[in-house]
Amino acid sequence: MRKHREILGSVFLELSLKRVAAGIAFVCIAGLAAAVPPASAQGTFTITSSDLRDGATVGNAQVYDQDDCKGGNVSPQLSWHHAPAGTKSFAVTIFDNDAPGPGWWHWAVAEIPPSVNALPSNASASGYLKKIGAIEARNDWGSVGYGGPCPPPGKPHRYIVTVFALNTANLRLGQARHALMFDHEINTTMLAKASLTVTYGR
Repeated sequence: MRKHREILGSVFLELSLKRVAAGIAFVCIAGLAAAVPPASAQGTFTITSSDLRDGATVGNAQVYDQDDCKGGNVSPQLSWHHAPAGTKSFAVTIFDNDAPGPGWWHWAVAEIPPSVNALPSNASASGYLKKIGAIEARNDWGSVGYGGPCPPPGKPHRYIVTVFALNTANLRLGQARHALMFDHEINTTMLAKASLTVTYGR
């Protein structure tokens, strides 16, 4: 009888230890699951365009329309996907990293509402951006809004098109401020960014 009780005691102890181990494992798994950032479940923040293709040459519609360039100067269609949690606005820039000196700003847009996930072609000149409450910077051509590629003859330049997810809806900027000021405020409030690069040469 005593031996029987000892056996039962051992069985109960083993079962109890297994339950404790299972409980610890559950807590660890739950903790790991909670530690996974929401962005991982949503996917990577990305940018796409029906007018531009990453690594390809800019079409004539997006090329500048003054000086020696005879393009359409139409701002490109852009879409973005999987914005991170906490996004309160978006911004867009186009920058020529190969221009002499500090580079060349072609476009900067800020205060795009968080409900917007795309810009149509010609959003800059059509009035669409003003309609949704966005603001545009003065580019390095000296005009407000979009100014397309028009590099000097020679080696093609690379144009970096970037959309930013920001943690604020108010960058304390105004329409027509220089793009460099936009860039500074955008980068200090950035949650995530996605880019594509296109080229153009003459």
